[in-house]
Order: sequence, then structure tokens, then C-alpha cells
Amino acid sequence: MSPKDLLSALIVILAWGVNFVVFKVGLHGVPPMLLGALRFTLVAFPVVFFVKRPAIPFRWLFAYGATISFGQFVLFFYAMSVGMPAGLASLVLQAQAFFTLIFAAMILGEGSRGPNVAGLLIAACGLAVIGVQAGHAMTVAGFLLTLVAAAMWGMGNVITKRMGKVDLSSLVVWASLVPPLPFLALSLMAEGPARISCQLVGHFAHVDPGDCLSRSVIRCGESCWRVIRQVRSHRFPCCAHCRAGFGGIAA
Repeated sequence: MSPKDLLSALIVILAWGVNFVVFKVGLHGVPPMLLGALRFTLVAFPVVFFVKRPAIPFRWLFAYGATISFGQFVLFFYAMSVGMPAGLASLVLQAQAFFTLIFAAMILGEGSRGPNVAGLLIAACGLAVIGVQAGHAMTVAGFLLTLVAAAMWGMGNVITKRMGKVDLSSLVVWASLVPPLPFLALSLMAEGPARISCQLVGHFAHVDPGDCLSRSVIRCGESCWRVIRQVRSHRFPCCAHCRAGFGGIAA
């Protein structure tokens, strides 16, 4: 990995670690499914009108949006809303590294080196210790939902790799068109029209600088990380991404 890629990875690790705290703050004022709908609507619009659609089949665009965007965040936001602390969430979600290696081996036929496997086993022990705390430092439901969210992230990583060469910034923006309607449908069913209208009025009447920072971090971070992933295998990025949890704990 070049020094430039390493620096980009470290910036993303720190930025995304802080981003977990921003998510938690957002959930204090907005219900989880509505927050997901707002998040991806504001990531996509109005940028989608100025960015060319990525040159990939629609099925890959939909698969990316359904896994790493909708699937991951519908579970993750709900996990945080039922008692998953931001710091622990930033660590548990890094179980995506295990799922990415498993899915990459199954779908792409990629192997793993001994040192990488050893490091992941040590990290797995750490996750097991965290899991024992379920019911004390966090809820069991929050822990399990975060693990499944990590699996969706891992599948999204493999889908990104499977696409091959693609305009990554364009992919992030256009894939953000997939989650808003499913999120809104879930919000209507679970949170109700009255609560949605009340929250929307309050949200747009008071623009939260934290939301703006979060969206900026997401766009820049995802683009940087996928550039690294395209030129490297899943091994280094997935192992390095586990360090993002330290940023979340520190924040």
C-alpha cells in the first residue's frame, strides 16, 4: 500500500469513528427509519442531477444500494435506537471484516494469508468479550442487529469488488437513490404519519450542522475507501478498517 493510500485510510478511520457519535446524536431527535430516509435523500439530492450515472448494470447499482446502504443502515440505526452505544457500535460493526473475507472466499474465490487470519481471530476474541457484556453495557438486540448490519456491509464490500472499475463517487450518489423509499415505507408503518410530519417540520426548521458534517464525511470517506479497495485485495482494507472503532470509542 502506497503512503498516499495509507494516509487516506487513516483519515477515513478517524472520520468514520467520529461519525458514529453524530449518528447517535441524530437518533436523539429523529426516529431511526425516518433518519435513514432523510440521510440518503440528502446524500443523493441535489448531487444526483450533476453526477453521471456509473457505467454498470442496474442490478449491481441496486445490489450495492440494497446491502451497504439500505440493509446495513436499517439494522444499524435500529440497533442504536434500542440501546447500542455509539462507541461499542463502532467496534462491533467492524465485524464486517470477517463477513467480507467469508463472502469474498465464497463468491470471488479469494484466499487469506496466515497473519491476516491470526489478526482476525484475535479481533474475534475481542468481539466475543464485547458480546458477553450484552445486557449490561448494551442490549442483546442492539448487539445482534449490529452484527447483522456488519454482514450487510461485508456483502456490499464484495459487490463493490465484483463490479470492477467504476466511478466510485458516482456509485455512492446514485446508489443512495435506493434506500429512501424503503426507509420511508418502514417509517410510515413503524413510526406513523403524525410523528413523521412533526419531525420533518422540526428538522427543516433547524438545520443541524452535525448532519451536514456527517454527510460530508460519508461522501468523502466512502469514495476514498473504495479507491483503496479497488487497487488492493480485501485483506488489508478490511483489517485496517477495524481500527475505525478506536475513533468511535475516543469520540
